[in-house]
Amino acid sequence: MIEESGVLKDLKTQEDVSCLLKDLHSDLIEAMLHGELESHLGYAKNEKSENINARNGTTSKRLKTGFGESTIEVPRDRQGSFEPVIVPKHQSTATPVESIIISLYAKGMSVSDIEQELHEIYGYRLSTSAISIITDKVNQQVLDWQNRPLEPVYCIVWMDGIVFKVRQGGKVVNKTIYLAVGLNREGYKEILGMWLGQNESAAFWQGVMTDLKARGVEDILVTVTDNLNGFTGAITNVFPMANTQICVVHQIRNSARYVVWKDKKEFAEDMKLIYNAPDRDMAKAELERFARKWGHKYPYAVQSWQNNWEELTVFFDFPLEIRKIIYTTNLIENLNGKIRKYTKNKMVFPTDESLKKSVFLSLMQISKKWTQPIHNWGLILNQFLAIFENRVLL
Repeated sequence: MIEESGVLKDLKTQEDVSCLLKDLHSDLIEAMLHGELESHLGYAKNEKSENINARNGTTSKRLKTGFGESTIEVPRDRQGSFEPVIVPKHQSTATPVESIIISLYAKGMSVSDIEQELHEIYGYRLSTSAISIITDKVNQQVLDWQNRPLEPVYCIVWMDGIVFKVRQGGKVVNKTIYLAVGLNREGYKEILGMWLGQNESAAFWQGVMTDLKARGVEDILVTVTDNLNGFTGAITNVFPMANTQICVVHQIRNSARYVVWKDKKEFAEDMKLIYNAPDRDMAKAELERFARKWGHKYPYAVQSWQNNWEELTVFFDFPLEIRKIIYTTNLIENLNGKIRKYTKNKMVFPTDESLKKSVFLSLMQISKKWTQPIHNWGLILNQFLAIFENRVLL
């Protein structure tokens, strides 16, 4: 096994890192194979057992890995019944150890947790520094993914942010990862990108829109956002034909902040009559009734509805099936909740890079399950075609 403490200090070039990873990879593969054999036999090396099967030395095997070819020693058993999983018989490739480590990291485990996990399962000590080298390979993946080309048209793009704590200049500050999720013309959800910022602003989101355009997006039919001041303008400056829907759920939450506890239930029921109306005219009538009832007591809450009315009611221009998926950012908020589950063990991130790396790996794990088009996609696509025929077929 490599003595890592001295070697890691001498790493100066990418070639040095690659050589170290190759040696670590071989060592860890051998340790895992010995762990598999121990599990197969049911007893540890040098322990007494009534099992007539026993260890029977090793055999050399050439192995192809992501770091080139190397030679490993594969343990054998006397009966020849041992069938390794990580390096199957008659195969010259192995399950990449770095993939195992990155998968554990993606599931929210810290490098120290991974170090302990490898030791407990395989009896192998891999330092946190070496594990960090492996997980740092993700940084290039993040860069490649963030700059990948996108499709020319997205039917819907949902946008929202999630706040994390990060160390910066000796202090712990709040930073936000901003996400955009698109619905493409095949009905599949796609994470378009993530952007790190400290303060949300219309100018920030205009930068996001510009980035999407630079990566090949020519048109967005509908965007769904919170009610940040200037957000609609930031979108239409880059995608002038986009229909910009403000999330109704965000509007409800923001309005309820002005309301005392004893009025909240009745106030919420009256708001529900607005956004559950069958059409925009009925919704407008309910808003006027709402204003007459609550305007004197809660003027800011009512004015918020009135000021955002045009963007709040875009969903009324669409059939019911489309309305259900564009009146709220719930889809992306659910995504944020799943990211929280993956990152819950990391209360404070040491750097911006560690935050981006962790969120990226979480996104990759979550999006693996996005294997089917959204519900009713055939019907929804036909509705989009009827409304935006030339734009959908761009």
